[in-house]
Amino acid sequence: MDRKLIDRTPLIAIAALLATFLVSIAPSAATPPAGTPTAATSGKSASEVLAQITDEEGVLRFDVAEDGTRFLFAPEPVFEDGMPAYGNPFITQGYIYPAGTLTESNGVLPDGSPEFPDLVLGEWTCRGWFVGEGAHATTGAWVITTQVYNFGSEVGDVMLIAEGYEVADIGIPSERAITGGTGPFSIARGEGTQTLLGYNPTMGVNLTMEFAPTN
Repeated sequence: MDRKLIDRTPLIAIAALLATFLVSIAPSAATPPAGTPTAATSGKSASEVLAQITDEEGVLRFDVAEDGTRFLFAPEPVFEDGMPAYGNPFITQGYIYPAGTLTESNGVLPDGSPEFPDLVLGEWTCRGWFVGEGAHATTGAWVITTQVYNFGSEVGDVMLIAEGYEVADIGIPSERAITGGTGPFSIARGEGTQTLLGYNPTMGVNLTMEFAPTN
């Protein structure tokens, strides 16, 4: 049985509900729904986080769990079922965890709070556009995004930024280009990979990341 098709079924329902909600509150569609949880911050400093996720060769490895309650997309363009179509912009956020924390379906509780608050290493922010078959895609590129990885408890002090396509295929790495950041990554370049693990209870994506930044 095709695992991608199993995972996509609840995503269709969630996307349709979100589209209906956003249309009902337009033009303020960018305003998060009341009750959206405040992002959890790391209890560690950025230097502590980097020491934890960086190996001897300077490669960063960590997991990301998207908080689907903070995923918002525009009222248009959408398919007839309400799912985002080609060109639809969106923004979303989530939690950074140590590599190996996430499976295909954990990391975020149904209310959007982190499942493992003591393990949170920072905040992930992603903005972009749907491409190709949009949210109907079951393989290949479905979004092109800029991702900001904010490490530690302070916002903006130590960030890594990467851009690239994201694919709908579970377990297939996709390349991302490092475009800079702040702190030790202020002139960082290089590349890395992102692999989709599955979907958590908020229907946010679970990802595992590997980057090799150079200055």
